[in-house]
Amino acid sequence: MALPRASASPSGVPPASLERFVLANTTAGVVPFVPEVRLYLGDDAIAIWERTEAAAGDKDRQPPFWAFPWAGGQALARYVLDHREIVAGRAVLDLGSGSGLTAVAAAVAGASRVLASEVDEFAIAAIGLNAALNGVGAETTGDVLDGEAAGFDVVLAADIWYQRDLAARALGLLRRVAVRGGTVLAGDLGRAFLPREELRELAAYEVPVAADLESAPTRRAAVLTLR
Repeated sequence: MALPRASASPSGVPPASLERFVLANTTAGVVPFVPEVRLYLGDDAIAIWERTEAAAGDKDRQPPFWAFPWAGGQALARYVLDHREIVAGRAVLDLGSGSGLTAVAAAVAGASRVLASEVDEFAIAAIGLNAALNGVGAETTGDVLDGEAAGFDVVLAADIWYQRDLAARALGLLRRVAVRGGTVLAGDLGRAFLPREELRELAAYEVPVAADLESAPTRRAAVLTLR
């Protein structure tokens, strides 16, 4: 069964205004570790975060994960593009998609369908813009973590292991997909709630990152799957 496409904005900001906001606060550029992909990228996380809160009228918003290529996403996108047979001709679900980097990489690699799951309406706008920037298609939907991801052959999960409840729900979905024979891939630099005991490493990379976000010019990020 198809998952629903996200259309409404929880904050009430019209989709066109969300797109204008993304374009006004980012610049199109190449992803450092994944030069096959271009994204609308920010250059000051705190400034964009403050502007997002003001635009949405919400001072408790999550950071603008959609405006930067995070380490786990870059590693997973690199892996997908280097192993295109994993997604080529298959339906792919990308969890916590953020900018849509891994979703776009899957589409570039030949996925038959790509669905990006996000709860941030600014991220949903960014995903659409980034897909268009790369000349590929990517649908969007909201929170799917308590479902079965029915109809999807591959599930990607990059940089979502930073909060206990979120990580537990994501792991539950990955387990359910793996049990029915689907492919699951995670990308992360080793955050606190990464379920290391349930995962095995497939590849690791030294990924260039924004120093003001990660306190270092590069970080080791791994691509993993369930044992």
